[in-house]
Amino acid sequence: MAQRFGGRFSPAPGTETPPPSGPAPTGPAATARPRPDLAERRSRWLLLFALPFAIKAFWQDPAGLARNLAAFALIALAAWLTREGARAAAAHAARTTARRPAFPRKIVGSLAIGAGLGLGALGAGPAAALLLGLIGAALHLAAFGPDPMRDKGMDGIDTVQQDRVGRILAEGEAHLTAMTEAAGRTQDRQIIARVERFAVTARALFRTVEDDPRDLTAARRYLGVYLIGARDATIKFADLWRQGHDPAVRADYEALLHDLETDFAARTAALLDDNRSDLDVEIAVLRDRLKREGLPLQQPSPPSKRGE
Repeated sequence: MAQRFGGRFSPAPGTETPPPSGPAPTGPAATARPRPDLAERRSRWLLLFALPFAIKAFWQDPAGLARNLAAFALIALAAWLTREGARAAAAHAARTTARRPAFPRKIVGSLAIGAGLGLGALGAGPAAALLLGLIGAALHLAAFGPDPMRDKGMDGIDTVQQDRVGRILAEGEAHLTAMTEAAGRTQDRQIIARVERFAVTARALFRTVEDDPRDLTAARRYLGVYLIGARDATIKFADLWRQGHDPAVRADYEALLHDLETDFAARTAALLDDNRSDLDVEIAVLRDRLKREGLPLQQPSPPSKRGE
């Protein structure tokens, strides 16, 4: 006779929470955390390539010791700058509206690589050191590319409001991080996955507000009060769950997450509908203006039904 598998990390019968109603978020906003791209993964190898300079330094005279350690420090600095620059470039590419990075990390990383290689090869002569440094900087720039040098989608956007949105979303990300850490303390895979799924829905709202800062007023409670309450509830639940696995406490917490996730998804859908309504108004105004100027207009085609 078949028996239900149970264990320490298995959910108890009747504690499963149904998925939230409404469509699941899709696109870049649906990912809980962006994975490191190829450039970021490559940057981790730069520190490994700098290790020979650090090892070689202890078999040199004092001048050679200082030169090799300085070369190692410059290449390590270049690895860190390249990694941070790759993350900033990936975030810039994933967003509809984004400012260019204030500090060109990858370009400065290329210069640091060139300086580190040139300094490490200075014992072979100034000409060889200069040539090796230039080659290293050029190869680094070709491998990782330059930093984004232009703002994207920022025309007509209030920069003060955009900065305000950025600060509020950073606070929201901090609340989600605190929730994830608290869920991890429960050592319950279902709870951890449930919190991560809520974080996906919350970040979909983040991206919607980020794309149109005018939506901040309508979503302010969700980005502040509701997230703070969810964070505090998760921390309290984690403490209670570690003291004793009470199924009633778990059911109440999962019901809270379900209600919050449903509300966040509904708010995101409402904001998207408002943005579509704004677009329809703009199109209607422009078509009316063109019609008054006597220009021929093409009739919009009716929306096609699904399945046709």
